[in-house]
Amino acid sequence: MRFEPSLTHKANKVKIKVCGFTQAQNAQDASLLGIDAIGLVFYEKSPRYIDVERALEIVQALPPFVNRVGLFVNADSHFIDEVLCEVPLDTLQFHGDENPQACAQYAMPFIKALRVNEQTNIVQLAQDYQLASGLLLDAYNPNVYGGTGEQFDWSLANVDIDLPIILAGGLNPDTAAQAVEQANPYALDVSSGVESAKGIKNLEKIQQFIQQANL
Repeated sequence: MRFEPSLTHKANKVKIKVCGFTQAQNAQDASLLGIDAIGLVFYEKSPRYIDVERALEIVQALPPFVNRVGLFVNADSHFIDEVLCEVPLDTLQFHGDENPQACAQYAMPFIKALRVNEQTNIVQLAQDYQLASGLLLDAYNPNVYGGTGEQFDWSLANVDIDLPIILAGGLNPDTAAQAVEQANPYALDVSSGVESAKGIKNLEKIQQFIQQANL
């Protein structure tokens, strides 16, 4: 059956993750606005890529109760182990072609990102990745592993599965309310839609995004 947030959750708010921080002070300021999670990108082809040293600076600047998510794309397991030895992450997020076993081998909570179009069998993928903490649904692009800022048909995310759904792609303060209405997700994951520049988050946009997601 479809995962449904509890009545308490609905009364509080849709969870919000802001991904792609590159500066410690920026991440701290954004967290103090009330976001639930921050994303750190360990994918060298991304303009928001950071190394272990910078990631540690960001993590150490965060206030309590903010989930620290590390994003990887088809990364070598030794590289992920090295990151985990240096950076105290709470959750792993896999954006590549990782199979369920590859995602689960670290014995940590993980999110599997899926690129979605009308042919995507989300129900089957939810069964395949049943050990995940949630599925992140992003726009399908055959050439890019997410992070495009492109929007897909959010009604496709309104499916009957047991895992929490995290919605991404095309999100910004102007679309957040519509996304929640169409998909009824557990959480929203935003990056470029709340930026002043790549990797630099605009605090006013984040505040507006939080408000619009929880109308």
